[in-house]
Amino acid sequence: MRPRVLVIDDEQAICTSLSFALEDDYSVMTTTDPEKGILLVEKERVDIILLDLRIGRYNGMDVLQKIKQKDPKVTVIMMTAYASIETSIEAIKMGAYYYIEKPINIENLLLLLLRASEFKQVSNKLETLHEELEERKGHKNFLGNSTAMKYVFSMIDRIKDIDSCVLITGESGTGKELVAKRIHYSGKRKDGPLEILNCAAIPESLLESELFGYEKGAFTGATQSKEGKWVAANGGTLFLDEISEMPLPLQAKLLRVIQEREVTPLGSNKKIPLDVRILCAANKNLEQMVQEGTFREDLYFRLNVIPIKTPPLRERKEDLPLLFDYFLQKYCKEMNREKRSFSADARRFLLDYHYPGNVRELGNIIEYSVALSIHTVIDESDLPIYILEQKKGDEDISNECEESIVIPIGLSMKEIEKKVISGTLKHCGKHRQRTAQTLQISERSLRDKIKQYDIEIS
Repeated sequence: MRPRVLVIDDEQAICTSLSFALEDDYSVMTTTDPEKGILLVEKERVDIILLDLRIGRYNGMDVLQKIKQKDPKVTVIMMTAYASIETSIEAIKMGAYYYIEKPINIENLLLLLLRASEFKQVSNKLETLHEELEERKGHKNFLGNSTAMKYVFSMIDRIKDIDSCVLITGESGTGKELVAKRIHYSGKRKDGPLEILNCAAIPESLLESELFGYEKGAFTGATQSKEGKWVAANGGTLFLDEISEMPLPLQAKLLRVIQEREVTPLGSNKKIPLDVRILCAANKNLEQMVQEGTFREDLYFRLNVIPIKTPPLRERKEDLPLLFDYFLQKYCKEMNREKRSFSADARRFLLDYHYPGNVRELGNIIEYSVALSIHTVIDESDLPIYILEQKKGDEDISNECEESIVIPIGLSMKEIEKKVISGTLKHCGKHRQRTAQTLQISERSLRDKIKQYDIEIS
């Protein structure tokens, strides 16, 4: 994509001549009205601006200041017939990239624009690297002004500098890993390593060696020693995601390491002392798993010293506009697209959607919309079809006669939950996505419940 240059000069002849001179290598826009120029910066993608120092009754320095307020990253080159060291220094101090004298030598201008483009590319790369680092730390994309999120942020702030175990619970896609990253990178251990192990993503046979490490020859295929996550996290934090998927025999070994603060790699007799903070996450009910015998009670109490629950997106819908803006900016930048916004109708569909996949699903929806949209305003036709279908489904449900489920007094909570899920499945024609949306839970949670309660479904 060619760099976009905006020329702001009160002389139409200069605008025309510069447009003609640059059109082979740049996409050129011109205006003799600074107010229109500022509006273009706000609404369009502009890479470089050629700005006259004196534009009729306007002072170019004032226009420069307003442009930088709208877009601090845009590259501005000042043009003037009144060259002086003082004005060039002042312009650069105010954010101008460089200064060029009139009458303009086109060869010099082309060289200056080339350097400005290269400078902008390097700046963008540095900014992208910085953003990637911040994103890895979990600071920039963990957003929310709702009461529920403010509580999560306050909990993080209170516990970030202590070493107690933290158990982070919540549905898939609610940002449990981001909570862990924020705890680590905002606390006293931020300069130490953060090691992440997803217990559900690694085969059971490899999970123990990945966690504890091993010595050469410890088992068939161990041709060299390997450091485990425990040792790698020394001086920092170990985050165990999906801890509910850890097999019972390994849970006992994990408990022993947490209690003794030392680890023995597989095939070794050497105990390695540990200085590691433990953070865990689960999207299943560990307390219920304890009752069912699938999770150790002593380990549960050891991990659940400080519980933090990440709220589902449906419980903090006031955060949606903030998240819309974040994801729009993120994906427009990644795809090198012009700034996008949602039409009123598209925004209404997105605000009414249930988001069973939570923030992760919202990000996917906006990525899809940015990728497929042709215009800068994203309409409802650019949204995934299931968003529109849910709206119609909600309307159909509201038009149907109300059904009820009889709950006799004396039923346990498990029996009530099974009865409600079975009845809702029947009402929705065994359609899982619609059932999950009606119950306002994720499809994954619904699958787990169906399996847990052995509910018949075709």
